[in-house]
Amino acid sequence: MSLLQTWIIASRPRTLTAAIAPVVVGSALALHTGQFQGLPALAALLSAIFIQIGTNFANDLFDFLKGADTKERLGPTRVTSAGLLSPTAVRNGMIVAFAIAALLGLYLVYVAGVPILIIGIASILCGIAYTGGPFPLGYNGLGDVFVFIFFGLVAVAGTYYVQALTVIPAAFIAAIPIGALATGILVVNNVRDADTDKVAGKRTLAVLFGRDAGRTEYLALMILTYLTPFVLWLRYGFTPWVLLPLVTIPLAYRYTQNVYKHTDGPTLNRTLGGTAQLLAQYGALFAIGLAL
Repeated sequence: MSLLQTWIIASRPRTLTAAIAPVVVGSALALHTGQFQGLPALAALLSAIFIQIGTNFANDLFDFLKGADTKERLGPTRVTSAGLLSPTAVRNGMIVAFAIAALLGLYLVYVAGVPILIIGIASILCGIAYTGGPFPLGYNGLGDVFVFIFFGLVAVAGTYYVQALTVIPAAFIAAIPIGALATGILVVNNVRDADTDKVAGKRTLAVLFGRDAGRTEYLALMILTYLTPFVLWLRYGFTPWVLLPLVTIPLAYRYTQNVYKHTDGPTLNRTLGGTAQLLAQYGALFAIGLAL
């Protein structure tokens, strides 16, 4: 395996849909209201991607240091625990990724002001604090809340704000299914790793309340995802095209079945990847529906 391939594995490309989808949806909403701005949208996209990559590096590093990644882990390869990269290298990669995101953020602060500065700082700090620091969010049952807020509400509404310099209620409604699907990726991860997380002292919701609670959460997130377009259509005056993401319901049903029926690593790994792909497909269709 080349060094480049190793870093690509560390960046976890399948998870990057969680960074891309909210920017696409927020930009589509800006297009719908006549506020689309290309350069801020592109800067928001690249910044979100590098924040996600930095967070992935941080998770890889801190899970290794805290003993959460062991030989019994069922998930995809983590480069630090597998010995493919040293902790120092992964830490430096994390710093570089967050630094690039911060540099892109400076342009967005220039365009949209102090609110974006606050969002950017909070996003990077929470990306580190997800598994690092004295009170890691992911180890204390707050990971799901963090993902829903930052990959849903903050990312979609923030993307709209850097283009329109204001936020409309529809931006927060449109953020709900994106945040829900991003959280669903985490839920699959936590249901899969419940046993090893418990041993490592990682108190995810699946550890605190059991795998069945995690499965119920996944189902609830899917229901929320597919009800939201109706709200935008019936309450906020969007065209019926906003219902376009409903064509992905069969995929959501399949992945929900997998979460309920299986506990083995390979099946849940495929379900995790599938949920990430579902987010990409839903996000693309949702963006088209919002823009029309």
